Amino acid sequence: MGELQHSADTPNAPFAQRPIVILGAGIIGCATARQLLLNGFPVILVAEYLPGDQDYRYASAWAGAAWHPAGGISSEWRYLQAISHRHLLKMAQEEPESGVCIVDALEYVERPPSENSSAWGKTVAAKWRDLQPSEYPSGFSCGWSYETLVTDPTLHMPYLGKKITALGGQFIRKRVESLEDLYRMFPESSVFVNASGIGSKTLKDVQDEKCFAERGQNVFYKTDNCHTMYFRNGQEYTYVIPRPMSHGVVLGGVKQADDLSPEPDMEIARDEIARAHRLAPEVVPEHPSEDALSYIVGIRPSRQGGFRLDSEQQGSRIILSAYGFGGGGYAFSYGVADALGKMVEKAEQENVIQ
Repeated sequence: MGELQHSADTPNAPFAQRPIVILGAGIIGCATARQLLLNGFPVILVAEYLPGDQDYRYASAWAGAAWHPAGGISSEWRYLQAISHRHLLKMAQEEPESGVCIVDALEYVERPPSENSSAWGKTVAAKWRDLQPSEYPSGFSCGWSYETLVTDPTLHMPYLGKKITALGGQFIRKRVESLEDLYRMFPESSVFVNASGIGSKTLKDVQDEKCFAERGQNVFYKTDNCHTMYFRNGQEYTYVIPRPMSHGVVLGGVKQADDLSPEPDMEIARDEIARAHRLAPEVVPEHPSEDALSYIVGIRPSRQGGFRLDSEQQGSRIILSAYGFGGGGYAFSYGVADALGKMVEKAEQENVIQ
């Protein structure tokens, strides 16, 4: 970022006292608001959907929300996940109302891991060990056991909403058509964060064509056997994510870029149950009782080539972009919030020492 350009309409308030405006109140926007507030900045979030909402287009309310080390990502992205793990672990240990829990994880890998596999997770997750062939199903190449973190969105998003409000943050429920709308609403502000998810495709002054909506559908199976996560890494991508506080497990997954229907597809649901049974027969029976099942649909804010995380200087304004996380929003959330916090502090430093 270059030097701030001064103009006649530059606010009189010192930089750190001008509200930082965040567009979007999903997990990325809310995690960022929390971090900035803890850093001492005033924050206003503007969003169509707010914590506690249950619209299927509000992906953060429906996410699987397990911390899982992603394969095939850069070292910088790995570190964002590591920072998220650090923050989530502290919540699990100290704030049960956050909905974050420590659980065991079993990951089975279909093919020999590449150099850039998810095995880097052993540098972050506790109790990591390689499984012996007798410990994973036949037909797999290898497996790992470790401790991980799962977040219950039905608890975490309302918790975050209360945390932000308690720290002095404000929520405004409003749909905007462009970032320019925000600039007009908050002429005194210098920093704007675009955490609008799929909204970045249609915002008039963003129109990111790489963004696309991706439908996810899961099955929630009510059971008290909900303290181990199972993850099948390979062609038959399958997970069983425990929800200890809701007494059940989330079975998945599926990604559909061409179907945005809010109605559950029962064929997909039956397939997810069958795959979950193959993966974890000790948890998921072949034919679970219908009254123990419910169905989850959410639209993931995905982006071709991966998420966008950057900072731009536009005249006297700094525009931060953080969107396109698809199904990885919770795993990246607090790391992204930390990165955005550092960008804001860099802008503040440049304003002070210009």
